[in-house]
Amino acid sequence: MKEINIGLLGCGTIGTGTAKILIESKDLISSRVGTALNLKRIADIDINRDRGIKFHEGVLTTDALGVVDDPEIDIIVELIGGEGIAKDLILRAINNGKHVVTANKALLASHGNVIFKAADEKGVDLAFEASVGGCIPIIKTLRETLVGNRINSMIGILNGTCNYILSKITDDKSSFENALSEAQANGYAEADPTLDVEGIDTAHKLAILSSLAYGMEINLNDIYIEGISEITPLDIEFAGQFGYRIKLLAISKNRGNKVETRVHPTMIPFDNLLSNVNGALNAITVSGDAVGNIMLYGHGAGMMPTASAVVSDTVDLARNLLSGAIKRVPLLSYQMESIKKIPVMPVDEILTNYYFRFSVLDQPKVLSKISGILGDHGISIKSVHQKGRKSKGSVPIVMLTHLAGEAGVKKALSEIASLEIVKDKPVLIRIEDKNSQD
Repeated sequence: MKEINIGLLGCGTIGTGTAKILIESKDLISSRVGTALNLKRIADIDINRDRGIKFHEGVLTTDALGVVDDPEIDIIVELIGGEGIAKDLILRAINNGKHVVTANKALLASHGNVIFKAADEKGVDLAFEASVGGCIPIIKTLRETLVGNRINSMIGILNGTCNYILSKITDDKSSFENALSEAQANGYAEADPTLDVEGIDTAHKLAILSSLAYGMEINLNDIYIEGISEITPLDIEFAGQFGYRIKLLAISKNRGNKVETRVHPTMIPFDNLLSNVNGALNAITVSGDAVGNIMLYGHGAGMMPTASAVVSDTVDLARNLLSGAIKRVPLLSYQMESIKKIPVMPVDEILTNYYFRFSVLDQPKVLSKISGILGDHGISIKSVHQKGRKSKGSVPIVMLTHLAGEAGVKKALSEIASLEIVKDKPVLIRIEDKNSQD
């Protein structure tokens, strides 16, 4: 049976892992697919670096366009990253009638509507399992396993860097700066960690998942995003005293004619399985009307776990080619004509529970002033903790609320922050706890 030729664009960390699997496990893959997957060409700007792999002569090239335009190549695997040349090469590959595998979540979150439309019109497949959750098969789960379910919600830890940092602060009492430095030293964080720690990487993934779950156009711009850079060991300590851990969560909920999508630090109770997902691991829970709740868990990044997902996608496309079943599974789970513009609920419209921390002067009637303002905005206090005097004359007051509206919370905290008795900006952390929402 005819070999299926693969063209790889980008041979960095993930590209090297992908090449390693395709070459070293070629016989294993062939025995499962029924034909050989031949890594015919690899394009990279550096073809002289030792990658620990023995390539055949002529496989490595700096000519990415030559790989995309090679008529003998059936599947293009894009692992360059970014939104520049990667977008141009993918669209060119699609126009050439080639099937595409990519791990590029930033590109799909920002330009996916254009790219998927182009693939659909050209009649080619585009696979992207590795774009979300590394080796966790969340894309396949939404597109295939849960095809008979209406998805009610998805809540997950989708960034290993943030999870590692928060785990180090929680378990080892590290500062944010020390935890970040350790994450960088271990290869979990980039030299510039902004995309990770400010929640942007997580939002990219949530935009893709929400499209798959609800049949909506990819909408990154309206996702509320808040990172972990302002989370302090003090708030993590207080969270633990209340029975919670703090995680950076991607939260998506089906609200009928709207979708709630947000990324921010969140307090979740100890008995929530996500609270025990630590280190650089990822996990996501999905709620469907037929299956109830399921959870997927594993390595969300790293050379070999992510490469495993890339190879899985490549094998899926190879099987489609062999069986003549192109577009067997809709690219975005729904048929293209069924995908709609579903609005994202503004964050000010959400209802949830809250954790507040105020740094205040240790004076009489402080608590009554704060609780009065909260009451004026319809915010009901569930519990209050006040610690002893600090050396600088201020003390922390910590509150948990019953279900409250975001808009009222923001107005109340703005008023409280203007009080002379309040010394620092109030801290707000949202809570996801099914046992305390009512």
